[in-house]
Amino acid sequence: MKKMPYIAANGFSKMLAPKRSKAACLVALLLGASLLRGEIKVLRNFTLIDGTGRPPLTGAAMILDSGRIVWVGPVTQLQAPAGAQTVDLTGKFVMPGIINLHGHLGNTVDLTQDARFFTRENVEKNLKTYASYGVTAMLSMGTDQDPIFQIRDRQRAGRPSMTRVFTAGQGFIFRGGYGGIAGVNQGVASAAEVESAVAEQARKKVDIIKLWMDDELGKFPKMPYPIAKAIIDDAHRRHLRVTAHIFYLQDAKQLTDYGVDSLAHSVRDKPGDPALFESMKTHGTWQMAATLSREASMYIYASLPPFLSDPFFTRGVSPAALKTLQSPEYRKTISSGPHFKEYPDFLETARKNLKTLADAGVKYGFGTDTGPPGRFPGYFEHWEMELMVEAGLTPMQVIAAATRNAAEFLGAKDLGTLERSKWADLIVLDRNPLDDIRNTRTIHAVYIAGNRVP
Repeated sequence: MKKMPYIAANGFSKMLAPKRSKAACLVALLLGASLLRGEIKVLRNFTLIDGTGRPPLTGAAMILDSGRIVWVGPVTQLQAPAGAQTVDLTGKFVMPGIINLHGHLGNTVDLTQDARFFTRENVEKNLKTYASYGVTAMLSMGTDQDPIFQIRDRQRAGRPSMTRVFTAGQGFIFRGGYGGIAGVNQGVASAAEVESAVAEQARKKVDIIKLWMDDELGKFPKMPYPIAKAIIDDAHRRHLRVTAHIFYLQDAKQLTDYGVDSLAHSVRDKPGDPALFESMKTHGTWQMAATLSREASMYIYASLPPFLSDPFFTRGVSPAALKTLQSPEYRKTISSGPHFKEYPDFLETARKNLKTLADAGVKYGFGTDTGPPGRFPGYFEHWEMELMVEAGLTPMQVIAAATRNAAEFLGAKDLGTLERSKWADLIVLDRNPLDDIRNTRTIHAVYIAGNRVP
């Protein structure tokens, strides 16, 4: 059997030495079969931003086999296998696919949210939209119905062609309180109801448990602390992590002291204090997502934001939704809200808290709260990155948050960075996002599991 230089480039030269084992021969045969199927791809001549935070590598190359990265390095060291599909990316920039840790799937059509919209067709439409924008994985945060588990499990059993999905199933609200969607989130009224409710989500094998701790600025009753603590404690007994929707500093501090694993939004009512950040570090609590674009969306449509005419935005939005967003009636509805004048301050507080906790060494990820009306999957992830840079983070920090950090939070060891053995979930860009984070919008191609997204 002839030695394959591609294998040698990945440290397997011993396996293909003259005294090769049966296992090594089998590996070589499988690789040969991959070539016959056209499963091996070579990407070359690009600048690599691998998601680890390391400096970019110019003149890079990558070999993909069956959707995974089997070699990556300088193109000068590339030993491409004969017969592989080669893609020349001269002048392009390659970064990992974006991972959104806070989205909601399938419940919105145009600008209306309703549980009856949650169908496989609508969920997959959302996932395809995310994918077209380079969002290659997302965590759906607590408003899913049970078909989500079939979609997720089918993806994990094979090789997805659209955005990978993780799910919090049906999140926990206080009965009669804030959060969730009618018909999906039934709510708990006491700590005594928690054990069976958590057991039901555990039986469905959710990826995380979510609870809502908020009163929508006094409009609803808030979940009592004993119920929240019972949810956290019972989930932990079942080896499930818990994330909490919070708004107020006091709630963030209390839930962090209870050991909650992450906060699903920034604190927005006042600046975070050192006690909170120290408690987060002590308990290993993540700022899972700042959701700055969510805060901006609460007031931005009172005028005509420039992105309403941006083709990068409009290609992911229905004509009916776009027409409504442009209407004077909708602008008036937004500006007449009882707390409209407060929303810009909430965004500014969230921005400052993100920067402060990042500087303090708290772990943070990336998310947008896309999916509900006015928060559009795909475009908002790129806007979120822009807002994070405006908050004081560097483009490299933001890219790492949306790739490496997000994958770490999910426990997805084969996602998030472009390194050997990882899934080839990546974005090819025309311009350098480290020069301007808005260059993440110059998408030339998106790959999920090594296949180009249509």
